[in-house]
Amino acid sequence: MSPDDDGPAISYKVLARGTRVVTADGIEIGTVDQVLDNVRENIFDGIVVRTPTGTRFVDAPEVARITERTVTLTLAAAEAEALPPRDPKGGGGEFQANPKSRFRPWRRTSR
Repeated sequence: MSPDDDGPAISYKVLARGTRVVTADGIEIGTVDQVLDNVRENIFDGIVVRTPTGTRFVDAPEVARITERTVTLTLAAAEAEALPPRDPKGGGGEFQANPKSRFRPWRRTSR
């Protein structure tokens, strides 16, 4: 599947919960559960992926591309299996998807 088949690139701020997540070698490992944002720096911090074996944290540098239908990682499937369940740094702000529309921005949740 080429990157064009996944739709245009989008901002992490409109990334929808349930968007599929694939590794660099094309293996689907799960779906987006949460998007993490560093509020002070106003930058993308990573995503939490829901997998069949539980959640996995993917740090921002390990995200190669975000499109309407797919998040592609820089990691191979074998490397993705070793991802931690949560951000080891403690993470930035956490966003939850607006369930009314898959293209509406994430809403900040209280911690």
